[in-house]
Amino acid sequence: MLIPRFLAHKCNPLIRCTATGTASRLMSQVSRDQVRIVEVGPRDGLQNEPKLLPAAIKIELIDRLSETGLQTIEATSFVSAKWVPQMGDNSEVLRAIRRVPGISYPVLTPNLKGFESALAAGAEEVAVFGAASDAFSLKNVNCDAAAAIERFKPVLAAANKHGVRVRGYVSTVVGCPYEGAVAPKAVVKVVEALNDMGCYEISLGDTIGVGTPDSMRRMLDEVTRAVPAQKLAVHCHDTYGQALSNILTSLEYGIRVVDASVSGLGGCPYARGASGNAATEDVVYMLHGMGINTGVHLDKLIKVGRFICGELGRSSESKVNRAWKGPQAEKV
Repeated sequence: MLIPRFLAHKCNPLIRCTATGTASRLMSQVSRDQVRIVEVGPRDGLQNEPKLLPAAIKIELIDRLSETGLQTIEATSFVSAKWVPQMGDNSEVLRAIRRVPGISYPVLTPNLKGFESALAAGAEEVAVFGAASDAFSLKNVNCDAAAAIERFKPVLAAANKHGVRVRGYVSTVVGCPYEGAVAPKAVVKVVEALNDMGCYEISLGDTIGVGTPDSMRRMLDEVTRAVPAQKLAVHCHDTYGQALSNILTSLEYGIRVVDASVSGLGGCPYARGASGNAATEDVVYMLHGMGINTGVHLDKLIKVGRFICGELGRSSESKVNRAWKGPQAEKV
């Protein structure tokens, strides 16, 4: 019997191939695992929403998220308000949130100026970002991917001096809106550079949501040979409805950190009307249904999603949030 290519994939903790060529999920092992959710709604979500919210609402959003069991909540971005007006109140927000012990509140700092501002506002963890696509990098920061990485070195040096942890983002890991498919080797180059510079964790972003399980596997085959899965995260957009499938694929490789945005906040700037970030509620519901612990209270998370969508005057992009009938629904 011929085994389909996706089932004949290299041995991994989620798949067991039998003598007859069939495969079954080893959920007994997965159930012992825990996945950490990195909630990116307050930053990556809100910065792509057309409606500008007052700082007080952003602070309340983060404080409510802090009560859901999340361990990591990306709070804001220290970028120019001229280019990203949604994040113009970054210092005010970071100074005012109620910091809960055991929860990290990273902020995005694209350059040294941003890092210094974040540090002054009390940041204890920051993030830098690069692109696997030269075309995407040129459009966004006016230099190719390699040159963009060089710009991060002062940030990493300053962070190391002040004992601040740094997370790295790599965008366009499977596709670019300007050059199409992205070669896995291009992703590896950026991932290796961020790892060598000292990033404790590197998030792989399908920025325009064009990835499928097959293209994710091709990319992860190469990346996990270069950097251990324990240092990786995935950031999947749901533009084409593939986010959950791609997240599930990443679990096959031992990746146990997933970025998501409450109620799918953010949208996709490259596909008008399409959904953007994977909705945290949907990710948590799927993982809990697989017996994987996230530490997140889904009922509380859904209430936060409804709160922020009410403030934005929009409906939730989370299918789970729209269908939710109470905690009993999770037991089905």
